[in-house]
This record gives sequence, C-alpha cells and structure tokens, in this order.
Amino acid sequence: MSGTQLGSGSETQRSGATTVPMRLEVVTVPVADVDRAKRFYQGLGWRLDADIARGDSFRVVQFTPPLSQCSIHFGKGLTESAPGSADRLILAVEDIEAARQALIDRGADVGEVYETRPPGSDDAADRSYFAYAAFSDPDGNRWLLQEITKRLPGRTWDD
Repeated sequence: MSGTQLGSGSETQRSGATTVPMRLEVVTVPVADVDRAKRFYQGLGWRLDADIARGDSFRVVQFTPPLSQCSIHFGKGLTESAPGSADRLILAVEDIEAARQALIDRGADVGEVYETRPPGSDDAADRSYFAYAAFSDPDGNRWLLQEITKRLPGRTWDD
C-alpha cells in the first residue's frame, strides 16, 4: 500500500457515540540513575513537577518541557523497560535552529539539523515536518526536535 492518508477527524466519530477527551499526559522514560536523569532534565530548563519517594523501592520524578501539554516521568519501580530504550521521543518546535541552540546552551549534545523527506516530496522550500535534530539523555533515550511550522489538515481537534 502506498500513498499518503490525512485524517479528517471524521474517522474518530461513530454514529451515536460520544467522543471522550483523552489527552496524552505523561510518557515514562526508563533510566538507570534517577538523580543523574533529574540533573540532566533540570539542566535543560524543563519544569520539575514532582519528586516523590516511598521507601527504597519507589520514586517518581516528573518534568514538563517548556509549554508542553505532555510530561515525562522516570524513577524507580515505574517500568520494566530497559534504561535508554525510549526512542523517537519527539519535541515539536516552531524554530528548530533556535530550539537546538537553546538546548546546546544548556549543555545538551544536539546533532546538526537534517531533513528526512518521503520519496516524491515536491515542496523542498517547506520543511515543516521534515527537519529534525537529535539528542540523547545520559541513559541513551533518544529525543528528536521536529520543526512544525504549519500543521497538516486534520491535525487539530477543532478543524
């Protein structure tokens, strides 16, 4: 199967069914050293929302990237995923060069901006959705900055 399918939002509606809001609130990032991860994300300037410990077997630390509606959390006793196994955690940004520089200024090792386009992409001037820059946390969880300057049709709930 080939081609591009853009959702119109109507696919989520069923006759007589009520749409219940479901917001992605938190993503778990598996880490080996909670304090090291806390220093890293705090160093990026992300908001510390919580650091809760219950005994020696449970701790949750939660951070939120600037102006994000979704947070991350990590800790002890949260997940069985291997530290560093999160891949393609995407941060949507309007200006990838400025976002990249801001992270570098805060100590992150961010790669150069690169573009990845599907075959046959015809508008080389518009790099919205196609420009990326990568970085990793100390455990190797991989993050991507993705430049999005113009949303595709159907990508907002009020379309």
